[in-house]
Amino acid sequence: MADSPVPAPLDFLNLPSRGYVAGEGVIRSVTFVSPSVAPSFSAVIESADAARPGRGPAIRLIWLGRQQIPGIGASTLLRFSGMLSTRHGEPTMYNPRYEILAKED
Repeated sequence: MADSPVPAPLDFLNLPSRGYVAGEGVIRSVTFVSPSVAPSFSAVIESADAARPGRGPAIRLIWLGRQQIPGIGASTLLRFSGMLSTRHGEPTMYNPRYEILAKED
């Protein structure tokens, strides 16, 4: 079985309003929800080579039905893909495919 191809760098500045996208980035932050609401786990991801880390364009990834995902936290390098949409004016992807990438030394 051949390795899946590495996606072309995703241009976080020029995202489509909707459609399939694939890319890599660094998790900027994660959000945990209260146990009193339906479980979901949310992470904000931005380009690994952002000119202004923490302040540039980003995508919100939301996994429904999950309270956490082992290995995903702030500063995790992640490859992701899925259907991009807009929620509250923010680029958002629900239940994306993902691969946690090793950090280079």
